Amino acid sequence: MKKIIVPIICIVVLLALLILSMFNNHKDNSDLKHIKVAEVTHSIFYAPLYVANELGYFKEEGLDVEIILTSGANNVASAVLSNDVEIGFCGSEQTLYVYNEGAKDYLINFAGLTKRDGSFLVSRKSDFNIEKEHGVILGGRLGGMPSMTLNYTLNELGIDSLTVDTSVDFAALSGAFIGGQGDYVTLFEPNALSLEKEKKGYVVESIGRIGGEVPYTTFQAKKSYIEKNPDVISSFRKAIKKGIDYVLKHDNKEVAHVLEKYFPDTSIDDIERVLSRYRDIDAWYSDTKIPKDGYEHMQDIVEYNGFLKKRVDYSILVDSE
Repeated sequence: MKKIIVPIICIVVLLALLILSMFNNHKDNSDLKHIKVAEVTHSIFYAPLYVANELGYFKEEGLDVEIILTSGANNVASAVLSNDVEIGFCGSEQTLYVYNEGAKDYLINFAGLTKRDGSFLVSRKSDFNIEKEHGVILGGRLGGMPSMTLNYTLNELGIDSLTVDTSVDFAALSGAFIGGQGDYVTLFEPNALSLEKEKKGYVVESIGRIGGEVPYTTFQAKKSYIEKNPDVISSFRKAIKKGIDYVLKHDNKEVAHVLEKYFPDTSIDDIERVLSRYRDIDAWYSDTKIPKDGYEHMQDIVEYNGFLKKRVDYSILVDSE
């Protein structure tokens, strides 16, 4: 009889501990502030964001963050403005557009993450010299930072033999290139690496390397939200800073294992290779502050492309501590 009772008692104790643990976790989560973040695309380029989420840095700061894929920077801005999400994560140029359209409760950049264009130029041939190339580059949506940065950079380099095609949506670039459209395409990772592995193209240049520093992707919120929730904004910044620190202080293999669940279709080795590419071009800010010179460079790019109605002072659209 004792042989039967002892296992039963053990099982009951284990179940009680499990229920208690679930209760405590639920209680802990209920104390967290739930925040929805709309991300413009899902890319290893944004490694510090996923690291902050996976390693519990947001929870350490009292936040329960839900990351929602919202393709297109314009759609991210719309989601924030309509209160579907609290925070948007996309190109800082969107804050210019919203402000210049006359919105009273406009968007403000409150934290930076990436300081360069994260796309890579993929060619149909391996031998490449940007100053001697001719043809069409699939560059993404008209008015988006990828195509605008590319246009600006080609002009700065004095190259007029390459034409940027903006007729293909950002999410469809890879498929269009595989289908035979364009001579070159700009792709974020891991898409660029995937084309290389499939022998459908060759990564020949980093747009970020030749394009200079800009607040390429930033965290944005409505002016009223930032004013009413300073503690949330401060906590969010702290968590992102921890994510940045982790990525900068750990090797690619360690970071890749943290990111593994966020990119289930990408091998650990490939995640490492992509991290190495972004590390090589110095893609991430060292903290969340957005430098004024980078902000002004971003305005130069938008202005050159004809999408800036008027320049907006840094102090109006940037609140990075």
